[in-house]
Amino acid sequence: MTHFHIRAVLVGAAIAVTVTSAAQAGGFGRGTADTDILFEPGNFAARAGVTFVNPSRKFSAHPVPGLVGKDYTESYVIPSVAFKAQLFDPLSCAGTYTQPYGGNVNYEGRLTPGKLTEKFRVDEYALTCAVKFGVGPGNFYILGGAFAERFEYDRVNSVIPGVANADLALSGSDYGYRLGIAYDVPEIALRTQLLYRSSTSYGADGNFSIPLLGVSADAFGTGNLPQSLEFKVQSGIAPGWLAFGSVKWTDWSVQQALVVSVPGFPPANSEDTYNWKDGWTVTGGVGHAFNDRISGLVSLSWDKGVNTGWDHSSDTWTAALGGSVKDTWGGEFRGGVGVSYLTSATQEFGDNAGSVVDSGWAYALNVGYKLSF
Repeated sequence: MTHFHIRAVLVGAAIAVTVTSAAQAGGFGRGTADTDILFEPGNFAARAGVTFVNPSRKFSAHPVPGLVGKDYTESYVIPSVAFKAQLFDPLSCAGTYTQPYGGNVNYEGRLTPGKLTEKFRVDEYALTCAVKFGVGPGNFYILGGAFAERFEYDRVNSVIPGVANADLALSGSDYGYRLGIAYDVPEIALRTQLLYRSSTSYGADGNFSIPLLGVSADAFGTGNLPQSLEFKVQSGIAPGWLAFGSVKWTDWSVQQALVVSVPGFPPANSEDTYNWKDGWTVTGGVGHAFNDRISGLVSLSWDKGVNTGWDHSSDTWTAALGGSVKDTWGGEFRGGVGVSYLTSATQEFGDNAGSVVDSGWAYALNVGYKLSF
C-alpha cells in the first residue's frame, strides 16, 4: 500500500512543479489537465485543487525609460478539477477542467503611447477515457478523449498618455483531442505513459474602443496554441520510495504572432510577434511514504526558453516540495510549494528591441483534496 500512496501524492504535488516551471517562461503554458486520475483505484474518484503563482521580472534596460526597473509580471491562479468513473471493468472516463494557457503583463506608468496591460487565459473542459487490458504482470491502457477551449483576451493601450486609452477585448473557442498509451504494474508502483495533446487555432472576435474619443469598432484576432507530447515514468525503487521523471515537447514554434485587425479603424491594427522555437520541459524527483498516512516528494525541473530574440521567454529552473496527508474520512489533503529561477533575457528585434530583463524568481503554492470510493 505504500507504493500506491506514493504514486498518489505525485499527482497533487506535481501541479506546483508544472506551474512554476512555466511561470512567464517557455511560451504561455500554465496548468495541465489532471488525466492521471484515470489510474486511481476504485470506481469513483474526485480531485480538486488550486495553484497560486507569483512571478517577478524587471526591466534593466528599455527603449521607454519609464519602464526601467519596472516589474511587469502579475500573479495568477490556476484551478484544477477532475472526476473519474469506472463505467465497467476495463473502461474508465474522467472529466477535467483547468486553464492550460495564459499571460498577464503590466506596463502601466509608461509616458509614451503603447501597451499598458495585456491579459489572456484559456479555459479547457475535457473528457478523457482509458481502456485497460491485462498484459503480463500489469495493465496496458489506450487513452483518448476530446477537449473544448475558451479563449479570452483583454488589452489596454495608451493612445494619448495620461489622457486617452484604447480597450480591446476578444474571445473565441476551439476543440482538440488527446491520444496516448500507458502501462503500469501497481504492485511496484511502476507506470509509463505517453500522451499527445493536439493544437488549437483561434479566429477570435470582439470590440475595440477609445471611450474618450467616442471610437468603437468590431475587432478580430488570429493566433495558434501548440500541440504537445509528454512521456512520464515512475517506479518503486525501495520499500516506501519511488523515483519519477518526465520529458515534454511543446510545439511553440506554431505561435508566430497574434494578429489583430479592426476594419472600422485601421490605425488600431496590430501584430504581436513571437517567432518562438519549440519548448522542452524535463522533470525528475523522488517520493517517500513516511507512514500509512503521510507522503512527500522533492523534484527539480528545467523548462527551456523559447525566445528567438523577439521577447524575453528564457530558461527556468524549478525546485519543488510536495506532500499529502490522509484524513479519517477517506479523503486526502495535498499540497506543494515551488521556487523557480527565471534566467535573464535580451530582446533583439521588434518594437522593444534593446530591452533587457534581469533574472528573477517565481513562487507557487498548491493546495488540493482528493476523495475516492
